[in-house]
Amino acid sequence: MSHASPRSWSWNDVAVRVRPACRVLSVTLGLLLAACGSKSGLPTANPDACADAGSARACFSVCGQGVETCVAGSWQGCSAPRPKQPKLAGVVRDFHASHPDMESAIGDDPGMVLALLGDDDKPVYAGTPTTSTTHGKAAFDEWYRDVPGVNLSSSFTLPLSKSGPNELAYSDGTFFPIDGQLFGNEGNPHNFHFTFEVRSQFRYQGGEVFTFTGDDDLWVFINRRLAIDLGGVHGSQSKTVVLDQSAAELGLDAGNVYPFHLFFAERHTSASSFRLETTIDEFDLCE
Repeated sequence: MSHASPRSWSWNDVAVRVRPACRVLSVTLGLLLAACGSKSGLPTANPDACADAGSARACFSVCGQGVETCVAGSWQGCSAPRPKQPKLAGVVRDFHASHPDMESAIGDDPGMVLALLGDDDKPVYAGTPTTSTTHGKAAFDEWYRDVPGVNLSSSFTLPLSKSGPNELAYSDGTFFPIDGQLFGNEGNPHNFHFTFEVRSQFRYQGGEVFTFTGDDDLWVFINRRLAIDLGGVHGSQSKTVVLDQSAAELGLDAGNVYPFHLFFAERHTSASSFRLETTIDEFDLCE
Protein backbone atom coordinates (compact mmCIF):
# COMPACT_ATOMS: atom_id res chain seq x y z
CA MET A 1 0.00 0.00 0.00
CA SER A 2 1.46 3.32 -1.01
CA HIS A 3 0.56 5.50 1.68
CA ALA A 4 40.84 -1.48 3.51
CA SER A 5 42.26 -4.04 2.01
CA PRO A 6 44.45 -1.01 1.37
CA ARG A 7 42.78 2.25 0.70
CA SER A 8 44.02 1.95 -2.88
CA TRP A 9 40.61 0.50 -3.77
CA SER A 10 37.10 1.00 -2.44
CA TRP A 11 33.48 0.84 -3.49
CA ASN A 12 33.27 4.51 -4.27
CA ASP A 13 30.73 3.57 -6.87
CA VAL A 14 28.39 2.15 -4.33
CA ALA A 15 25.09 3.85 -3.64
CA VAL A 16 24.11 5.15 -0.23
CA ARG A 17 23.30 8.51 1.19
CA VAL A 18 26.09 9.53 3.59
CA ARG A 19 25.46 12.42 5.87
CA PRO A 20 28.85 14.07 6.29
CA ALA A 21 28.56 14.81 9.99
CA CYS A 22 28.23 11.19 11.02
CA ARG A 23 28.76 9.15 7.83
CA VAL A 24 25.20 8.02 8.29
CA LEU A 25 23.85 5.25 6.24
CA SER A 26 20.26 5.15 5.09
CA VAL A 27 18.40 1.81 4.78
CA THR A 28 17.40 1.00 1.63
CA LEU A 29 20.40 -1.51 2.27
CA GLY A 30 24.03 -1.01 1.54
CA LEU A 31 27.36 -2.75 1.65
CA LEU A 32 30.64 -4.07 0.53
CA LEU A 33 34.36 -4.10 0.50
CA ALA A 34 36.15 -1.86 2.93
CA ALA A 35 39.89 -1.42 3.23
CA CYS A 36 41.70 -4.14 5.15
CA GLY A 37 44.44 -1.82 6.39
CA SER A 38 42.05 0.19 8.50
CA LYS A 39 40.91 -2.94 10.32
CA SER A 40 44.26 -4.26 11.52
CA GLY A 41 47.19 -3.06 13.58
CA LEU A 42 47.18 -0.60 16.44
CA PRO A 43 45.41 2.73 16.04
CA THR A 44 47.66 5.63 15.05
CA ALA A 45 47.17 9.10 13.60
CA ASN A 46 47.14 7.37 10.22
CA PRO A 47 46.20 3.70 10.68
CA ASP A 48 47.33 2.87 7.13
CA ALA A 49 50.82 4.35 7.53
CA CYS A 50 53.84 2.09 8.04
CA ALA A 51 57.60 2.59 8.32
CA ASP A 52 59.23 -0.80 7.69
CA ALA A 53 59.12 -1.38 3.92
CA GLY A 54 58.48 -5.01 3.04
CA SER A 55 57.02 -5.95 6.43
CA ALA A 56 53.68 -7.75 6.50
CA ARG A 57 50.69 -7.94 8.83
CA ALA A 58 47.30 -9.59 8.95
CA CYS A 59 44.33 -7.84 7.38
CA PHE A 60 40.66 -8.77 7.30
CA SER A 61 37.48 -8.51 5.29
CA VAL A 62 34.05 -9.84 6.23
CA CYS A 63 34.90 -12.93 4.15
CA GLY A 64 38.12 -13.85 5.94
CA GLN A 65 41.75 -13.05 6.71
CA GLY A 66 44.68 -12.18 4.45
CA VAL A 67 48.05 -10.43 4.49
CA GLU A 68 49.05 -6.91 3.48
CA THR A 69 52.53 -5.46 2.94
CA CYS A 70 54.20 -2.15 3.79
CA VAL A 71 54.96 -0.39 0.50
CA ALA A 72 56.10 3.24 0.17
CA GLY A 73 54.95 4.13 3.66
CA SER A 74 51.48 2.56 3.58
CA TRP A 75 49.89 -0.86 3.99
CA GLN A 76 48.89 -2.26 0.61
CA GLY A 77 47.78 -5.41 -1.21
CA CYS A 78 45.46 -7.03 1.32
CA SER A 79 44.90 -10.62 0.17
CA ALA A 80 41.75 -11.19 2.27
CA PRO A 81 38.92 -12.66 0.16
CA ARG A 82 36.70 -10.01 -1.33
CA PRO A 83 32.92 -9.95 -1.10
CA LYS A 84 31.06 -10.37 -4.36
CA GLN A 85 29.28 -7.56 -6.15
CA PRO A 86 26.82 -5.85 -3.78
CA LYS A 87 23.39 -7.45 -3.59
CA LEU A 88 21.04 -8.82 -0.96
CA ALA A 89 19.43 -12.18 -1.60
CA GLY A 90 16.22 -13.26 0.07
CA VAL A 91 12.95 -15.19 -0.13
CA VAL A 92 9.58 -13.87 -1.32
CA ARG A 93 6.45 -15.64 -0.05
CA ASP A 94 3.16 -15.16 -1.89
CA PHE A 95 -0.24 -15.25 -0.15
CA HIS A 96 -3.85 -15.24 -1.27
CA ALA A 97 -5.75 -12.01 -0.68
CA SER A 98 -8.03 -14.07 1.56
CA HIS A 99 -5.30 -14.62 4.18
CA PRO A 100 -6.53 -13.11 7.49
CA ASP A 101 -3.74 -10.51 7.59
CA MET A 102 -4.09 -9.42 3.94
CA GLU A 103 -6.59 -6.81 2.72
CA SER A 104 -7.76 -6.24 6.26
CA ALA A 105 -7.25 -3.32 8.64
CA ILE A 106 -5.22 -0.24 7.68
CA GLY A 107 -3.01 1.80 9.98
CA ASP A 108 0.32 2.02 11.78
CA ASP A 109 0.99 -1.00 13.99
CA PRO A 110 4.32 -0.64 15.86
CA GLY A 111 5.19 -3.16 18.53
CA MET A 112 3.79 -6.07 16.52
CA VAL A 113 6.99 -8.08 17.10
CA LEU A 114 9.31 -8.52 20.08
CA ALA A 115 12.67 -6.75 20.22
CA LEU A 116 14.66 -9.99 19.86
CA LEU A 117 14.43 -12.61 17.11
CA GLY A 118 13.29 -16.11 18.03
CA ASP A 119 15.58 -19.13 18.17
CA ASP A 120 14.81 -19.78 14.47
CA ASP A 121 15.79 -16.18 13.56
CA LYS A 122 12.18 -15.25 12.76
CA PRO A 123 10.22 -12.34 14.26
CA VAL A 124 8.31 -13.25 17.42
CA TYR A 125 4.69 -12.08 17.40
CA ALA A 126 3.79 -9.74 20.26
CA GLY A 127 0.00 -9.54 19.86
CA THR A 128 -2.11 -9.88 23.01
CA PRO A 129 -3.67 -11.84 21.41
CA THR A 130 -3.93 -9.66 18.26
CA THR A 131 -2.78 -6.22 17.07
CA SER A 132 -4.64 -3.49 15.21
CA THR A 133 -3.79 -4.90 11.76
CA THR A 134 -3.20 -8.61 12.47
CA HIS A 135 -5.30 -11.51 13.70
CA GLY A 136 -3.16 -13.56 16.03
CA LYS A 137 0.01 -15.59 16.33
CA ALA A 138 -1.04 -18.49 14.09
CA ALA A 139 -1.66 -16.25 11.07
CA PHE A 140 1.41 -14.08 11.67
CA ASP A 141 3.71 -17.08 12.04
CA GLU A 142 2.90 -17.98 8.41
CA TRP A 143 4.39 -14.75 7.06
CA TYR A 144 8.05 -15.82 7.02
CA ARG A 145 7.74 -19.60 6.97
CA ASP A 146 6.88 -21.95 4.11
CA VAL A 147 3.38 -23.29 4.80
CA PRO A 148 1.89 -25.68 2.20
CA GLY A 149 -1.51 -24.52 1.01
CA VAL A 150 -1.03 -21.07 2.57
CA ASN A 151 1.91 -19.57 0.70
CA LEU A 152 4.35 -20.22 -2.13
CA SER A 153 7.97 -19.06 -2.07
CA SER A 154 10.64 -17.98 -4.53
CA SER A 155 14.11 -16.48 -4.29
CA PHE A 156 14.60 -12.80 -5.06
CA THR A 157 17.74 -10.64 -5.09
CA LEU A 158 18.04 -6.90 -4.52
CA PRO A 159 20.90 -5.56 -6.68
CA LEU A 160 22.56 -2.67 -4.88
CA SER A 161 23.94 0.23 -6.87
CA LYS A 162 26.01 3.27 -6.03
CA SER A 163 24.13 6.42 -5.10
CA GLY A 164 27.15 8.42 -3.96
CA PRO A 165 30.68 7.96 -2.62
CA ASN A 166 30.71 4.96 -0.26
CA GLU A 167 26.94 4.67 -0.59
CA LEU A 168 24.75 1.76 -1.72
CA ALA A 169 21.05 1.77 -2.47
CA TYR A 170 18.15 -0.13 -3.92
CA SER A 171 15.03 1.78 -4.93
CA ASP A 172 11.79 0.67 -6.56
CA GLY A 173 8.68 2.84 -6.41
CA THR A 174 6.63 -0.03 -7.85
CA PHE A 175 7.98 -2.96 -5.86
CA PHE A 176 6.13 -6.02 -7.20
CA PRO A 177 8.79 -8.74 -7.49
CA ILE A 178 6.38 -11.62 -8.21
CA ASP A 179 3.84 -10.14 -10.64
CA GLY A 180 2.22 -12.96 -12.57
CA GLN A 181 4.05 -15.61 -10.52
CA LEU A 182 3.25 -18.12 -7.77
CA PHE A 183 -0.44 -17.51 -6.89
CA GLY A 184 -0.58 -14.83 -9.59
CA ASN A 185 -2.21 -11.40 -9.46
CA GLU A 186 -5.66 -12.74 -8.52
CA GLY A 187 -7.43 -10.26 -10.79
CA ASN A 188 -5.38 -7.27 -9.64
CA PRO A 189 -2.95 -5.25 -11.79
CA HIS A 190 -0.12 -6.50 -9.55
CA ASN A 191 0.57 -9.29 -7.07
CA PHE A 192 -0.03 -7.25 -3.91
CA HIS A 193 0.09 -9.87 -1.15
CA PHE A 194 3.58 -11.08 -0.26
CA THR A 195 6.39 -10.98 2.27
CA PHE A 196 10.14 -10.68 1.72
CA GLU A 197 12.90 -11.93 4.03
CA VAL A 198 16.64 -11.17 3.78
CA ARG A 199 19.40 -12.77 5.87
CA SER A 200 23.01 -11.62 5.74
CA GLN A 201 25.83 -10.46 8.01
CA PHE A 202 28.21 -7.52 7.99
CA ARG A 203 31.32 -6.16 9.66
CA TYR A 204 30.63 -3.16 11.89
CA GLN A 205 33.45 -0.66 11.49
CA GLY A 206 31.89 2.44 13.05
CA GLY A 207 30.02 5.29 11.39
CA GLU A 208 27.56 3.18 9.39
CA VAL A 209 23.97 4.22 8.79
CA PHE A 210 21.01 2.31 7.37
CA THR A 211 17.73 3.85 6.09
CA PHE A 212 14.54 2.29 4.81
CA THR A 213 11.65 4.03 3.09
CA GLY A 214 8.55 2.19 1.93
CA ASP A 215 5.32 0.35 2.71
CA ASP A 216 3.88 -1.72 4.27
CA ASP A 217 5.49 -3.52 7.23
CA LEU A 218 9.29 -3.45 7.62
CA TRP A 219 11.51 -4.68 10.42
CA VAL A 220 15.30 -4.64 10.48
CA PHE A 221 17.16 -6.69 13.09
CA ILE A 222 20.88 -6.12 13.64
CA ASN A 223 22.67 -8.63 15.85
CA ARG A 224 19.19 -10.23 16.19
CA ARG A 225 17.91 -7.09 17.94
CA LEU A 226 15.21 -4.82 16.57
CA ALA A 227 16.71 -1.72 14.96
CA ILE A 228 13.82 -0.46 12.77
CA ASP A 229 10.09 -0.99 13.35
CA LEU A 230 7.71 0.22 10.63
CA GLY A 231 4.94 -2.29 11.29
CA GLY A 232 1.49 -1.72 9.88
CA VAL A 233 -0.45 -1.23 6.64
CA HIS A 234 0.38 2.33 5.74
CA GLY A 235 1.68 4.72 3.13
CA SER A 236 5.39 5.16 2.56
CA GLN A 237 7.33 5.76 5.78
CA SER A 238 11.03 6.21 6.48
CA LYS A 239 13.36 5.45 9.37
CA THR A 240 17.13 5.56 9.80
CA VAL A 241 19.35 3.74 12.26
CA VAL A 242 22.75 5.29 13.01
CA LEU A 243 24.74 2.32 14.24
CA ASP A 244 27.15 4.31 16.41
CA GLN A 245 24.23 5.84 18.30
CA SER A 246 22.57 2.44 18.76
CA ALA A 247 25.73 0.37 19.30
CA ALA A 248 25.15 -0.25 23.01
CA GLU A 249 21.48 -1.16 22.52
CA LEU A 250 22.32 -3.48 19.61
CA GLY A 251 25.41 -4.98 21.30
CA LEU A 252 27.87 -3.84 18.64
CA ASP A 253 31.66 -3.54 18.95
CA ALA A 254 33.70 -2.13 16.07
CA GLY A 255 35.56 -4.74 14.04
CA ASN A 256 33.17 -7.62 14.71
CA VAL A 257 30.78 -9.36 12.31
CA TYR A 258 27.05 -9.37 13.12
CA PRO A 259 23.91 -10.94 11.61
CA PHE A 260 21.53 -8.74 9.60
CA HIS A 261 17.86 -9.62 9.04
CA LEU A 262 15.23 -7.68 7.12
CA PHE A 263 11.52 -8.59 7.04
CA PHE A 264 9.09 -6.83 4.70
CA ALA A 265 5.39 -7.32 3.96
CA GLU A 266 3.04 -5.91 1.30
CA ARG A 267 -0.52 -6.49 2.50
CA HIS A 268 -2.88 -4.16 0.65
CA THR A 269 -3.70 -3.14 -2.90
CA SER A 270 -2.97 0.15 -4.62
CA ALA A 271 0.81 0.55 -4.42
CA SER A 272 4.11 -0.81 -3.08
CA SER A 273 7.46 0.93 -2.64
CA PHE A 274 10.80 -0.21 -1.28
CA ARG A 275 13.97 1.84 -0.88
CA LEU A 276 17.11 1.09 1.07
CA GLU A 277 20.20 3.18 1.48
CA THR A 278 23.30 2.31 3.48
CA THR A 279 26.93 2.99 4.13
CA ILE A 280 27.49 -0.53 5.43
CA ASP A 281 30.32 -1.56 3.11
CA GLU A 282 31.04 -5.14 4.18
CA PHE A 283 27.97 -7.31 3.89
CA ASP A 284 28.82 -11.00 3.81
CA LEU A 285 28.68 -11.75 0.09
CA CYS A 286 31.51 -14.23 -0.04
CA GLU A 287 32.52 -16.89 -2.53
